[in-house]
Amino acid sequence: MKITIASGKGGTGKTMVAASLARSLAAAVPECPPLFVDCDVEAPNAHLFLHPSFTEQQEVGLLIPAVDETRCTHCGKCAEVCQYHAIAVLGQKVLVFHQLCHGCGSCSALCPEKAIREIPDRMGVIERGTAEAGIAFAHGVLDVGEPMAVPVIRQLKKWAQPISGQVAIYDSPPGTSCPVVETVRGSDFLLLVTEPTPFGLHDLRLAAQVACELGIPAGVIINRENGPYPVLDEFCIQQNMPVLLRIPFERAIAEGV
Repeated sequence: MKITIASGKGGTGKTMVAASLARSLAAAVPECPPLFVDCDVEAPNAHLFLHPSFTEQQEVGLLIPAVDETRCTHCGKCAEVCQYHAIAVLGQKVLVFHQLCHGCGSCSALCPEKAIREIPDRMGVIERGTAEAGIAFAHGVLDVGEPMAVPVIRQLKKWAQPISGQVAIYDSPPGTSCPVVETVRGSDFLLLVTEPTPFGLHDLRLAAQVACELGIPAGVIINRENGPYPVLDEFCIQQNMPVLLRIPFERAIAEGV
């Protein structure tokens, strides 16, 4: 089973919940501890909770176009097929904007002169090893200045696969943008961590839309609950998302973490 823990906004306690779930599963089924994958590659911090020892590391990135100007006729076909506007032909010059490139390979595949080859462009690293209680752990780290997290997350998920019978926990980035969608994709269940505030409810609505669009069943965990907040419960009922856990706003919880 693949479970993703997500939240519409940052700071709701998403990683705390994900790490606590991993520890609980490891204690309940010690013969098959879960796989924990930290997909928040822009700011990974689950290792601070689970203290893994990394044994493997791999560079990740995209294949971006490199143009051989001696063969190029500047016909403009490459720029025409690039839907991301990562390549442009200006007169007798071809410009490649690697920050915009998604590595789809269309330009090299359709170049009539075969003047474009693909070269690797590093975006970050992925690492894996073993954490406390035998939890299999993997995370990605996006290089500083790199604009796209999705390729790193995609390669991380392919690299860190659960074995037969193992529960996989994916700690998602905050928000509802492309990195979140890539993390959630393929999950069996989505745990949405929120807080009983107007901001928390607003962003929970957005996260619920992502779950609906992807057709993934979801449940809600309310963190830092400090008295009733009826509008949040009403929304969960309307969306058929059960409230699975309420974590009180108490000092003892922070001390326990």
